Amino acid sequence: MVSAIIVAAGRGTRMGANVDKLWLEVAGRPVVAHTWQRFNEAPGIQEIILVVRDGMQPHFTELAEKYHFQKPYRLVVGGVERQDSVWNGLSALAADSEIVAIQDAARPCTTTELIDATIAAARETGAAVAAQPVTDTIKETADGQVISRTVDRSKLWSVQTPQTFRVTTIRHAISTAKAQGLNLTDDTAACEVIGQPVRLVKGSAPNPKVTVPADLPFVESLLRSGG
Repeated sequence: MVSAIIVAAGRGTRMGANVDKLWLEVAGRPVVAHTWQRFNEAPGIQEIILVVRDGMQPHFTELAEKYHFQKPYRLVVGGVERQDSVWNGLSALAADSEIVAIQDAARPCTTTELIDATIAAARETGAAVAAQPVTDTIKETADGQVISRTVDRSKLWSVQTPQTFRVTTIRHAISTAKAQGLNLTDDTAACEVIGQPVRLVKGSAPNPKVTVPADLPFVESLLRSGG
């Protein structure tokens, strides 16, 4: 079985005070509903775990009913940090789950083709991540004010989600990180702790995350164009 964990327990403080970006309406529905729809439609996914803030469960149940999401899903309460939320999601997987795709709820444009490509790569390597090569010139600074040097961008990639793994691999990676007192905001970083190779999977379409208000018009245009 292949499962998906959609991490929807954060508050997204960079969007502004008292604004929950997951529930902002974009292209006719909340951001998180678009994300859920993508995984509901992905042929390689058999179950969906949504990690949510306690008290929000009725709102997600209402979403499932309103948009007729058909795949089996479960709601799990998130933890204090993202790593804790992912762990709670992993603990809720079906017993026969072998592969898991972990997705930011605020990344609503992920294509089903990219989801399936990361699943295939994770089956082969053990871990895979949606990513794009860095195209901007990158500068390093020591004090945040003056450039120290130019970084060679030819080996740099910007990672996104889904981040997809064999279930046994990511459980081992995160449990090891936790045992070492590490609090990681990226699931592939846990794989680095145990020396697990992670395959880069380049997507052919934009896969932005809603983080600040300026992201909304771009995401809206992608969703309305079918991107």
